[in-house]
Amino acid sequence: MVYPQRLTQFTREHADTVAALLCGLLLFLGWFALHLGALELALLLLPAAYVIGGYESAREGLTTLFKEKELDVDLLMIVAAIGAASLGLWRREYHLIIDGAILILIFAISGALEGYAMQRTERSIRSLMSLTPDTARVWHQGREEEVAISQLKVGDEIVVKPGELIPTDGIILSGYSTLNQAAITGESLPVEKTIGAEVFAGTLNGYGALQIKVHKPAQSSLIQRVIRLVEQAQTEAPPSQEFIDRFEKGYAKVIVVAGILLATLPPFLWGWDWETTIYRALTFLVVASPCALMAAIMPTLLSGIANGARQGILFKNGAQLEKIGKVRAIAFDKTGTLTTGQLQVFQVISASEYTEENVLKAASSVESSSEHPIGKAIVEAASDLDWVGAIEVQAIPGQGIVGIAQEQQIIVGNAVFVQQYVTNLPEELREMAQSLEQEGKTVVWVAKNPQAPLLACGEGCFDVIGVIAIADHVRSQAAATITRLKKLGIEQIVMLTGDNQETAHSVAKAVGIDRVYAQLLPEDKLDVIRRLQQQYQTVAMVGDGINDAPALAQASVGIAMGISGSDVALETADIVLMADRLEKIAVAMHLGRRSQSIVKQNIVVALGFIMLLLVGNFLGNINLPIGVIGHEGSTVLVTLSGLRLLK
Repeated sequence: MVYPQRLTQFTREHADTVAALLCGLLLFLGWFALHLGALELALLLLPAAYVIGGYESAREGLTTLFKEKELDVDLLMIVAAIGAASLGLWRREYHLIIDGAILILIFAISGALEGYAMQRTERSIRSLMSLTPDTARVWHQGREEEVAISQLKVGDEIVVKPGELIPTDGIILSGYSTLNQAAITGESLPVEKTIGAEVFAGTLNGYGALQIKVHKPAQSSLIQRVIRLVEQAQTEAPPSQEFIDRFEKGYAKVIVVAGILLATLPPFLWGWDWETTIYRALTFLVVASPCALMAAIMPTLLSGIANGARQGILFKNGAQLEKIGKVRAIAFDKTGTLTTGQLQVFQVISASEYTEENVLKAASSVESSSEHPIGKAIVEAASDLDWVGAIEVQAIPGQGIVGIAQEQQIIVGNAVFVQQYVTNLPEELREMAQSLEQEGKTVVWVAKNPQAPLLACGEGCFDVIGVIAIADHVRSQAAATITRLKKLGIEQIVMLTGDNQETAHSVAKAVGIDRVYAQLLPEDKLDVIRRLQQQYQTVAMVGDGINDAPALAQASVGIAMGISGSDVALETADIVLMADRLEKIAVAMHLGRRSQSIVKQNIVVALGFIMLLLVGNFLGNINLPIGVIGHEGSTVLVTLSGLRLLK
């Protein structure tokens, strides 16, 4: 029973796709039967293809007609297909029934693509909602009670244990910890939080237990605002789509009205007989159907999508391939996009009587017992060295870590912490450390004490042996990518980040970006994208985190990093760089511009054929078979033209 249930569920969720596939299968079988001379079988299969493939378009067309009093291309397609089938039965030219079925198949495929886009939007919203737990521990009358997030009230006190997600926005009442806020703010380093600090839902608590007071309704939390922003941005129809909709309705009105006039007036104006009049009217409906016009666009875009896929660029729909060729401004997230998103040892500077190896070995001895990202980066940098793990390791939150390795006390921490045990920090090292910090690096000091135990040690017991600079490294291809984009004529390139100003400007300078927006929340990034759109219209956004989701959705083209990107960013974005290779952005823009050029060429050819066929039909110089050949020939021609992008 499992497989039938799964099949039923798949059919329900992908009804448009199933309808298009069945329509294509029935069309092929009907055509095959017709060529074998099995006319009765063909006349059973082809009408089934009409019904299955055309049901949704017919329903939408009739709904638009009766409810909105408008004509659209869906209805025009149905009328043209039925007209071709009726004429084929009347004149016993059964191949015309196949032509009508082809029209229906094209529109069925279009409906399936629209259904996929809607499902993608729903998945992105579900992914966002999964970022926060369903329940929270509320401290009530001296004990913990687990309640649903929706039941939290302003003023409730909740308890969050180490390693848990923060369930809602709030203010810390007691406790101290570091929080990983990368998913919300994009900060590359965990942020230290203590009493009075605000915390956000969806961020990950570190090693300390926290007691938090709810200061706003759960539905007003930052992550919930992100969800609403994504929903709003993804449902806003861009101006180009609105123009296409208006064009389709206008085109359908003109063709339908012209078809009615052509079916009624010629006998009175030019003395045509009614058989000739009906014949010309139905031929008009066939040759005027927008198959060639539709084929002028989709094969081109699909070919570009296939080309991009071979190069590690995933376009989620054809519209985005077209849009990226029109981009005039582009915004980059910093952490995980322009940078790797992984902390690494940037530089080791030793005191005069020590070596860099001495510094790394001493620091790794104590940091090997730490779960802090800085400690992990130091241990990773010393992976090829021979060092012994420390004992009696003690972490001092927000300051550093101490321990004993090979009968020597080691201390690793910030300057203020280390200075408690050192008479003076070496001036040369202090100047280098300040320079590195101004560049946005995190600097830790390393000192050792070969004699007294820590508790008995006063000022001057330790000797500074060096400093270690930690940084989130800039991607190797970032600078070349920015240079290439400028050569392509991109008018504005900006960087958006939740990190501090010093780190942001350091990375921007390294990659060649002049305009920087730092210390941004997700909604701030969204505002920047909107301002850029007002000035440059078509704007791209490149990001990888949950905090980038609203901006990715709002941007004309959202581009996500495929490996380092969060699930929400991948679902929200229109384009995914599967190997996190930034240089592929320029390749995608080139594909977009080529697709625009080919689409314009195809539209000219398609409209030219339609005009020639319409004029020929009106003057009586073509019959229906020639009209169908011309119509289908133009469709094949522009389809082959679109396939050029496969190269």
